[in-house]
Amino acid sequence: MGNTIRDRILFLREQIEYHNYRYHVLDDPEIPDRDFDQLLGELEKLETQHPQFTESDSPTRKVGGTPARTFSPVAHSVPMKSLANAFGEEEIHDFDRRVRDLVDTTGPVEYIAEPKFDGLAVSLRYEKGWLVQAATRGDGSRGENITQNMRAVLKDMTRLEGRLAPDVLEIRGEVFMTQDDFDRLNGAQKRAGKKVFANPRNAAAGSLRQLDPAVTASRPLRIYCYALGEVSSGKAPESHMESLEWIRSFGLPVTELVETVHGAEGCLEYYTRLLDLRDSHPFEMDGVVYKVSRMDWQRQLGHTARAPRWAIAYKFPAQEATTRIEAIDIQVGRTGAITPVARLEPVLVGGVTVSNATLHNRSEIQRLDVREGDSVVVRRAGDVIPEIVSVITSRRPAGAKTFAFPEHCPECGSGIVYEGEGIIARCSGGLYCRAQKIRSIIHFASKRAMDIDGMGEKIVEQLVSEGLVDTVADLYRLDASTLAQLDRMADKSASNLVDAISRSRNTTMSRFIYALGIPQVGETTAEALAGTFFDLDALINADEEQLIEVPDVGPVVSRGVTAFFGQPHNREVIEQLLELGIQWPKPAKAMPGNQAAMDTLHPFSGKTVVLTGTLSIARNEAKSRLKQAGAKVAGSVSSRTDFVIVGTNPGSKAEQARKLGIRDLDESHFLDMLENEG
Repeated sequence: MGNTIRDRILFLREQIEYHNYRYHVLDDPEIPDRDFDQLLGELEKLETQHPQFTESDSPTRKVGGTPARTFSPVAHSVPMKSLANAFGEEEIHDFDRRVRDLVDTTGPVEYIAEPKFDGLAVSLRYEKGWLVQAATRGDGSRGENITQNMRAVLKDMTRLEGRLAPDVLEIRGEVFMTQDDFDRLNGAQKRAGKKVFANPRNAAAGSLRQLDPAVTASRPLRIYCYALGEVSSGKAPESHMESLEWIRSFGLPVTELVETVHGAEGCLEYYTRLLDLRDSHPFEMDGVVYKVSRMDWQRQLGHTARAPRWAIAYKFPAQEATTRIEAIDIQVGRTGAITPVARLEPVLVGGVTVSNATLHNRSEIQRLDVREGDSVVVRRAGDVIPEIVSVITSRRPAGAKTFAFPEHCPECGSGIVYEGEGIIARCSGGLYCRAQKIRSIIHFASKRAMDIDGMGEKIVEQLVSEGLVDTVADLYRLDASTLAQLDRMADKSASNLVDAISRSRNTTMSRFIYALGIPQVGETTAEALAGTFFDLDALINADEEQLIEVPDVGPVVSRGVTAFFGQPHNREVIEQLLELGIQWPKPAKAMPGNQAAMDTLHPFSGKTVVLTGTLSIARNEAKSRLKQAGAKVAGSVSSRTDFVIVGTNPGSKAEQARKLGIRDLDESHFLDMLENEG
């Protein structure tokens, strides 16, 4: 038994050293942080239970990885310790209890709570106010000299501002990259055919540890400072919050999210608030950190070999996890877009069980070299669809074959055509493809399209599979007795759905265009098309040259629109829809040069209109109808405003309009003008 435990300990040490090297030295981690924490936690537990196998060079007694040889080594005058981790509320209560016992107090302990940044820890050494050295954390005792690169990050912060600085002042901080900057960097890397980064932390670390400082200078790196190291002279701050204020006084950034909290309950309340902010905040946080505020208590509590006893990190639920790909399937979208989807062994990511992840397109599969049977890292942030971050090639099973993208649609057998330099794949089956048919009808009936309340996915699938609906026009031929025969459809529900279908006949031109599901035509483009062409026939017969003059329409969209209306089948369906009673107020703003249409302009045509207050109709609906009438809807009142529509509880815009002498309309007058053209 002893040998088995010893073998497991040796295996864990080897694995942890390997992953430490990949994370801290290569900036190319193979597994998520949570998987690494589990390995380290298991090793710590085994070494505690079996101290006879403990070694002085165990990873549990070290911080990070050995510094790389590409930068000169730097010895830290004050070691840069790591932090102990907590993964549940009970562990925070245990931490708080240990602190109170060791400092011998019964009252609530004052802690400083701050986000745990997901970046690269650095130490900045200033002498007489000037930056003389910057170093990475390394193994906690020695790091890498990255002074020139940090000068590029700090810019004017290489000279301390404010009052006279001590002769020697070391400041610890975290270099990171915001999510938006990370996305832009990866986009540029892809376009240049260069390596893309797995996450913002890797991007920040890789950018900071470039041998050419010019590369670092070109990357969007930022820093937050969070602690002091060596301080040579002067009165040291008496609390951690005072030390942060001191750092701020020198012109260095400290996060605004730092707070003073009291006791375990205060710590947990802070954790909950930051967890809620996690997905909306511009930079990545993988948890929160609590530090005993009083400096004398910090000194009294001291350190273990690896971490301070006066601080702890409470990790957020992992947004990345490791799992295995069981299969790669092909999904067909409503516009015929072909998307590969990885079917995964279910895994908990960010508090949600994930069993599918998008692979985006053929190019992404080739970039990742992902194969069925591969072990992969899956990421999920907020409501974003889970995606494959990386493949753990060292775990690839023997005989795993490169994935071959299909040549024919798996739904209807039609050929697959490619757009955008072969990246975007589409089924050529059009409305005849069953997958597209169902999704096209769902889109047509959706709230922002024809708004057929109650026409959900399950009902559409039944209608298509039973042969009751072949095109969207067939929806307007349905009656209550037919619908009542569907599963879980009572007479009342069937009658309500028929009423909803009937109500949808009265719509707007822009909604109808959007409902058709023309590739590349979203709501904004549909509004632009409806606001430019005086009727549907003019749009249907427009050529690419006319279409490209429309705002929000470029060559790709114009080709897509002409191709859609060029299909006889699509025109036939549109004619049927109009014959079945689909209608909207006559669009009054004509395409450029059409004088006949200009002679029948709506009173709102060409006018600038501002909405204020609450209307009985939805704000988006009011805007859509105004745009349909040829108006421009503005967000603020100016001398160029023609009308202000005033609802209940109007804001300052109504008063501003009166001061400028601009005509205001109540909702009743506004609706009359829309319906009766003045």
